[in-house]
Amino acid sequence: MSITTSSYLNLHIQMKFLLQCAASILAILTFFGCSTTSKIATLKPEPSNTNDVVYKNTTSFVNMPMNISLKEIENQLNKSLVDVVYDDNNLEDDKTEMKIWKTAPIKLLEKNGKIQSVLPLKIWAKIKYGTDFMGLNDTREINLNGTITLLSSVKLSNWKLNTVSSIEDFEWSESPSIVVAGKNVPITYIINPTLSIFKSKIAKKIDDAIEKSCDFKPYVLDVLDKLSTPFETSPTYETWFKLMPNEVYVTDALLSKNTISMNLGLKCGMQTMVGNQPKKTFDKNDISFKAVSKMPDKTTASIAAVSSYESASRIITKNFQGKEFASGKRKITVQKVDLWGKDGKIIIALDMVGSINGSIYLSGVPSYNSITKEIYFENMDYVLDTKGVLTRTANWLLQGIILKKIQENCRYSIKENLEEGKKSLAPYLSNYSPMKGVFVNGILNDLDFEKIEITNQAIIAFITANGTMNVTIDGMD
Repeated sequence: MSITTSSYLNLHIQMKFLLQCAASILAILTFFGCSTTSKIATLKPEPSNTNDVVYKNTTSFVNMPMNISLKEIENQLNKSLVDVVYDDNNLEDDKTEMKIWKTAPIKLLEKNGKIQSVLPLKIWAKIKYGTDFMGLNDTREINLNGTITLLSSVKLSNWKLNTVSSIEDFEWSESPSIVVAGKNVPITYIINPTLSIFKSKIAKKIDDAIEKSCDFKPYVLDVLDKLSTPFETSPTYETWFKLMPNEVYVTDALLSKNTISMNLGLKCGMQTMVGNQPKKTFDKNDISFKAVSKMPDKTTASIAAVSSYESASRIITKNFQGKEFASGKRKITVQKVDLWGKDGKIIIALDMVGSINGSIYLSGVPSYNSITKEIYFENMDYVLDTKGVLTRTANWLLQGIILKKIQENCRYSIKENLEEGKKSLAPYLSNYSPMKGVFVNGILNDLDFEKIEITNQAIIAFITANGTMNVTIDGMD
């Protein structure tokens, strides 16, 4: 059978057309084969199904030396004793009625480690003299002006300033006398014994007034109540600081240079919470007050920086925004990151799109970089099932350089949290006045990392700091 020139030409054209079609189809298949996204399915490592680890926050101790000027006690005493200091309206028991008024502000001074009180007084007295025999008696009203000086020892009892006072001196502005039968009859011998009867009562009146006006427990509780209110230290990192008082200590009061000094100590827990605003848990009835002989001269604070998995996941997800991870023409982006705890490690779930769609899972051990002040994950690697799936479908993701880049983004800084925390605490340490007349000052040094603990709900970084603090009372209402 012979093939004509025309037939040969037609066959050539047909073959050429078929080859071109095949080439086109191959190119199309190649194109789509290279650009087609693979869908992977990996097993999710379920969170540990155990109760949360009950972590014990290291107790913080805040030492607060307290200084109270005698001038402050003087002001409080004058507010307490406004008018009548003593009132006795019974004439029959000792033949004397008596009222004593304060005529000028009481003055307080230090004298040999005790408080000397100078009280300018006006005294009205009704005195019965003579006998009742045949009505041979009479009464006289007498007005006197003078000054009583008391000397008081000082101590602190049940958070109240206690004094034990005794009358040191009487000083009359003029000699007391009455006119009888046209003659000036001195009655100092009558008045002085009468006053002697009431020496202890007048002294007790002053002691009671000092105790009432210098009860520090309500002020301490008010300060703790205000300090226990959680406050936000960093809106960016959704960080809150919380103080949890447990016990309050106080040393003996000492009087020196017209100032009463004592040391207050606060035993408490401190937390830095990441996430929603924590609840205020302060209850003044739970606070224990104790007397001690001495206390440390510095403040030691242990802060638990608590990061919920939800909040940490949200922050790390932001780290991946706008970033691609590529090997040649193959690339992925991470849309979402989820964290949870499992068997003492942290599971990091990456939801990816790109050359591969799906979720892959890594695990790592949380650690802290004291230089950058970051929480990061050591020994990060794909979990066993994820590694097996990637080996079969996308082994390019197993490259160390890609894993390293992923690890670099699986971290979140608490530097800003700590700095913001210190900044937020600064107003409470710089002439802070939780109430009128009470001032708090102090210094907080750098924060040091202690350890990290994992619970079912959160990653907890323990941070310690040292500092000093003092409280001054001057000008209370």
